Amino acid sequence: MRNIKLVIEYDGSGFNGWQKQPNKLNIQGEIEAVIENITKEKIELIASGRTDAGVHAIGQVANFKTNSNIPIEKIPIAINSQVKNSIRIKSAEEVDERFHSRYNCKRKTYRYIIDNSKYGSSIFRNMTYHMPIKLNINEMQKAVKYFEGEHDFKAFKSSGTSSKSSIRTIYEAKVIEKNEYIILELTGNGFLYNMVRIIAGTLVDVGLEKLKAKDIPVILEKKDRQKAGKTLPPQGLFLVKVEYK
Repeated sequence: MRNIKLVIEYDGSGFNGWQKQPNKLNIQGEIEAVIENITKEKIELIASGRTDAGVHAIGQVANFKTNSNIPIEKIPIAINSQVKNSIRIKSAEEVDERFHSRYNCKRKTYRYIIDNSKYGSSIFRNMTYHMPIKLNINEMQKAVKYFEGEHDFKAFKSSGTSSKSSIRTIYEAKVIEKNEYIILELTGNGFLYNMVRIIAGTLVDVGLEKLKAKDIPVILEKKDRQKAGKTLPPQGLFLVKVEYK
């Protein structure tokens, strides 16, 4: 039995998220169906984590087990030739049989992209969140640093989360200005349901000067979801990288 690790890129627009669900277009189901067609086996594709409807990935990681002897370098070609164009397998490698995409994950990096131009973009509308009011980037850059370290992120999770603990560690948090785009990037040991989108919404409130940078530690301490910003839409969110060392 071989254990195959895939790195996957996808445009989440039009999909009901990663997770397989009946009668709904999903990424897991699309890739599984193609692998089963290639290997002639029933397989289960395990991802590092589920992404919601409309969320994208540059470096999602998933693994599956197979008895097929298809050469490893042919696997991405074979899958890409049959799967939708909005999904691409970027690489495949054979890994230890104990490797598990979700349980062995050490760090994840997410990116949220805000289009801060006056009129937005027709072309990139499904890849960014449009905020036409000019944001105070300096305050946002001060505020984001308060998220670094180990904190209880109870104020920054949606009620649908299944995690028992809301304590997470953010290793690096940054806000970058690139032309008319504002990019939030967070690297952590794990993320709660909608955590990145709520942090992004809170930083937008800082950028709009509805909140101050120094309010972030208070919101973290109070653990009250009502004190944080709104959950921004999914289309600005990307799973960038999953690390296992």
